[in-house]
Amino acid sequence: MLDSLQFSASLCSLHLSPLTLPPHPSMFILLGIPGMQDQHIWIAIPFCSMYIVALVGSGTILYIIMTDKALHKPMYLFLCLLSVTDLVLCSTTLPQMLTVFWPRSHIISYHGCLTQMFFVHAVFATESAILLAMAFDCYVTICCPLHYTSILSGKIGLTCVIRGLFFVFPFVILIERLPFCGHHIIPHIYCEHMGIAKLACASIKPSSIYGLMVTISITGMVVVLIATSYFLILQAVLCLSSKDAQFCAFSTCGTHICVILAFYIPACFSFFTHHFGHQVPPQVHIIPANLYLLVPPILNPLDYGINTKQIHLRIFDFFGGRE
Repeated sequence: MLDSLQFSASLCSLHLSPLTLPPHPSMFILLGIPGMQDQHIWIAIPFCSMYIVALVGSGTILYIIMTDKALHKPMYLFLCLLSVTDLVLCSTTLPQMLTVFWPRSHIISYHGCLTQMFFVHAVFATESAILLAMAFDCYVTICCPLHYTSILSGKIGLTCVIRGLFFVFPFVILIERLPFCGHHIIPHIYCEHMGIAKLACASIKPSSIYGLMVTISITGMVVVLIATSYFLILQAVLCLSSKDAQFCAFSTCGTHICVILAFYIPACFSFFTHHFGHQVPPQVHIIPANLYLLVPPILNPLDYGINTKQIHLRIFDFFGGRE
């Protein structure tokens, strides 16, 4: 399969000289996981299962919050927005991955690839901001409960979305400015910024520098602020006299931190491998790059949803038929 795709790609490039090649190819070829093409059909099974679980979990949380007016508060609206981003993040990539794995349709159009790239990075930036907003929400709830309604509002959620679009839109402009000279085989399962840029036959230094700046600003700044929020929360919890309250707070913060790490560690590994991990085997790079698209949409409904008492009760009422 790999040889035939490479042959067809080289055949296309032979028919066109560099002077007659269009600046952008009409399509790209996604190889999947290089070196593991024979296992694609088996790899697709857990991916498909995880996708279904993510859809059911996020969809259930979203339905419950939207239909219960008592949950229309900043905390639950952030959770609602998180569920939406989880659904968009996995739905933008998983159907395309499954077509690569099962029907083995490796072709994606140029504009389809750019659209997928845009949504992957924009939703990642948006979700990172939402996780920060939820950490801040938790801090205000515990440390400044009297000012909760005055500090938090729906405008924070809108700011998270605008922030994601603002950071990622230049990626599209940078890719549009690059010539590709017939190179259109992407050794990946989905389209991402540096994976596309590396196919260009011109300098990709602006794309590389901007991508690195965005990665550091999104992950670095947000991780520091989230860590600060939870440090202040834990500091306030230690002042509580009730051991049960302390245990509950530590348990909640602990699960939140685990979910956040499951989101950031694979994403950072994937992003920085593009820039510095030239000796990293492709499969070692690609598998973690898929984890941050799949694991958080599964864990977020369990952590932020089921562990929240009001939603926990509504889920039992919903599935128990007590609407």
